[in-house]
Amino acid sequence: MSEELELTDELAPPMANGEVLFEAPWQGRAFGMARTLAQAGAFSWDEFRAHLIRIIGLSDRSADDADDYEYYQHFLAAFEAVLAEKDLLDGELLGARLAEFQARPHDHDHDHDHDHDHDH
Repeated sequence: MSEELELTDELAPPMANGEVLFEAPWQGRAFGMARTLAQAGAFSWDEFRAHLIRIIGLSDRSADDADDYEYYQHFLAAFEAVLAEKDLLDGELLGARLAEFQARPHDHDHDHDHDHDHDH
């Protein structure tokens, strides 16, 4: 990770052996999109970091159990916030799309036989 895009201390993503860890594909995609858009100048990494600090701080104040800490949920919320701040994301449209995806049945797009885990 380049130094200007580094996240440290409480802002650091889960890591092992110097590599960022992702438990699900969406986490890596969100991380990559945020870095790419910051490098492209859509927003500064400091602007993103400010949102991440705020969101993690709000979560820390309201958290009942540290085991429920979901770094990438906070990361995604900060990413959405900076995109909305820069008028690159329509919050209402995003909410409508999320509701649409959540309303789909679990196996909506799998009408064929194969063996893989659908929960990731």
